[in-house]
This record gives sequence, structure tokens and C-alpha cells, in this order.
Amino acid sequence: MSFAYQSVFTEENERDLEEMELQVLRMQNDMKEIAKKWDVVGVDQTKEDNLVIVYKAEEEERCKLMLNDCDSAFRGVWDFALQALFPDEERIHIGDIKGPENKGYGSICIHYLKELAKDKNIPYITGDISDRDWDHLDRLIHFYEKHNFQVEVDYHTKSGKIVWNQAY
Repeated sequence: MSFAYQSVFTEENERDLEEMELQVLRMQNDMKEIAKKWDVVGVDQTKEDNLVIVYKAEEEERCKLMLNDCDSAFRGVWDFALQALFPDEERIHIGDIKGPENKGYGSICIHYLKELAKDKNIPYITGDISDRDWDHLDRLIHFYEKHNFQVEVDYHTKSGKIVWNQAY
């Protein structure tokens, strides 16, 4: 390995290490603030290697999974959220997903939603596809199929349904 390559490699590693240390410090501070108001359910890592804090607000009939990216300081508002309902004992129904795309946040929240379903012994997670989703339908189908949901789409009515069954 040449000296020039070693220098660049070392500088890059040092920057990555400094960024990770900064994220860990933010995570420690943010975790204290988040835990005052919500239940922290985990710490994860995005596809861009950012640390994220996953937390939830749960009531009898609904829950909200939220995510804070430790790339920036927590300002009292989530960076990503998945809202769901408990319409009956057999399923969790996804109501809405809000936040930026293509950061891996949705995958992280779906993982925690599945864990919640397993913990509560709820066999199904369902959701609807509506005409407001039509401009990103292909991405939506890919996302849900990647997470083992069955996706049914009616192109005529611009609607659809998703179902995840933990038995599969």
C-alpha cells in the first residue's frame, strides 16, 4: 500500500470515527429527552450508517412509532413516523407513514411494528393503498413486498390492500 493511499484511507477513517462519536454523543443526549415523553424501543442504524433512536407512543386503540436520526440534534419532533391502529385483536392497521424517502427509516419502523405485533400476539398487519399513493405506487409495492407483505392493487379504482401474516 502506498503512503499516499494510506494517508487518504486514514483521514477518511478518522472522519468516519469522529462522525460516529458525535452521533453517539447526540444519541445519549437525545435519548434522555425522548425517554421523558415516549417509550424508547430501540437504537438502529440506517443504510447510510446513521444511528437512529426508535420510540413509540401507544394507547389502547392506536400507536405511533417514531424515529430520530442522530445525524442532527433532537428538537422535540420526530424525523419519521408510522401511525397504526388496533382495530381488533387480530391485526394492526397502518394508517399513515410520514417522513423522507430512501433513508431506510421505513424499513426500520416496519421491523419494529412487526416486533410489536409479535409481542402482542397479533397475527396480521394490514394497510390500504389509496389514490394519494398513486404517484409512488411502484416504490410502495417494492417496499411492502421487500418486507414480506402481500400486496393487492386495483388499477381501475386506484386502490389496494397490504397484508402481513406473521405465520409466514
